[in-house]
Amino acid sequence: MINLDGQKAIVLGGTSGIGLAVVEALHMSGVEVIAASRRGQISNELTGVKCEMVNVLDRDGLDKLFARHAPFDILVNAATGGERAIGPFMDMDLDAFQGSFAKLWGYVNSVQIGTRHMSDGGSIVLISGFPARKSLPGFCAISTVGNAVEGFARAIAPEISPRRINVVSPGIIDTPMFAQQGEEREQFLEKMTRDFPIPRAGTPDEIADGVLFVLRNRFITGTTVDIDGGALLP
Repeated sequence: MINLDGQKAIVLGGTSGIGLAVVEALHMSGVEVIAASRRGQISNELTGVKCEMVNVLDRDGLDKLFARHAPFDILVNAATGGERAIGPFMDMDLDAFQGSFAKLWGYVNSVQIGTRHMSDGGSIVLISGFPARKSLPGFCAISTVGNAVEGFARAIAPEISPRRINVVSPGIIDTPMFAQQGEEREQFLEKMTRDFPIPRAGTPDEIADGVLFVLRNRFITGTTVDIDGGALLP
């Protein structure tokens, strides 16, 4: 297992939700962390964590970000890339469906450009989601994009070796992605997870633990690690 202390990491989408939890976990592990996102600011500032503003669809901006901090050892991309279409496929605006692939293009951009600036022993982690392999009603676009993300990591893992790439696939996680508040939020998350073997929403910290696991384990590449409360089970 790799000791992450002293390494340098860039976390895209690192200022909220799962990305912020990964930033905090890496920081606590002694990693020099750069948290980057479209807003470029963490609400609860962490001493020693640098914040940068970047859009994962802006290739020139990504290249400049990576070059400023090269060489780095860890790249985590938790950025959504933009809005994602939800609803029945036959009623869906196909432009919105196509727009959901901004997440994939952001991942592709960051991996190709970022790999050029990484150390030889570097490691990349992308964030997918359980709908990639078990879609909920109305999640066809999200499911299709997730399939593409996981297939992308498997396809390129041999090409970028000795650097490693893996995917962490969460279940329903209590993050700002869900807009509901208070009792409405509690009821929504309870409804979404009541039939899972672990009938609750996960926390961003639980996903961050999985990210650190694949970063530390030298014998994992091209793999998807599920942290989903059993969401994929029958």
